[in-house]
Amino acid sequence: MTVTHEQRMQKKKAVIDGKIDAAQEERGVLVINTGNGKGKSSAAFGVVARALGHGLKVGVVQFVKGRSDTGEEAFFRQQANVAWHVGGEGFTWETQDKDRDAKAAQGAWEIACGHLRNPEIGLVVLDEMTYAFKYNWLDLDTVIAQLLARPAMQHVIITGRGAPQALRDVADTVSDIGMEKHAFQSGIKAMPGLEF
Repeated sequence: MTVTHEQRMQKKKAVIDGKIDAAQEERGVLVINTGNGKGKSSAAFGVVARALGHGLKVGVVQFVKGRSDTGEEAFFRQQANVAWHVGGEGFTWETQDKDRDAKAAQGAWEIACGHLRNPEIGLVVLDEMTYAFKYNWLDLDTVIAQLLARPAMQHVIITGRGAPQALRDVADTVSDIGMEKHAFQSGIKAMPGLEF
């Protein structure tokens, strides 16, 4: 007996409807965008747009990126419901100053903690935060405790390569974004509007 497309879709619909019926909890979600591929921060900023569309207030704290000429910052700083903070001193291979980088990360974390304690902020993006753990700028257990103590309906997205396992374990959603190919590897410069 041949199964028709309609029969396959009816079966699929029943499975999906069952999963939707089973998902009844409403609370803030912790999302990790990690991996070596491009698009971790870009995906988070797409969710910022989505959150704003639903009337949420958003706090963005960038931990490593030191430049403030990015297209996303230029756009989102114009939005009334976005608090944007560039907390980094630049990529570590540029600064080459571990103490300065650690102080910058700790300062960014203090700002992030303010957002994580504020029930009026519906989404907090901690961009490139994973590097703060790789270089021991922040204590992972302290950060996890603060993430778990945030307001019940607040969503958090953390981006960056090499998210530690303990952080992955407490997250609700983890996306490990891989890279197959990147224009930079072929000698193409980082282009405004696409890379920054």
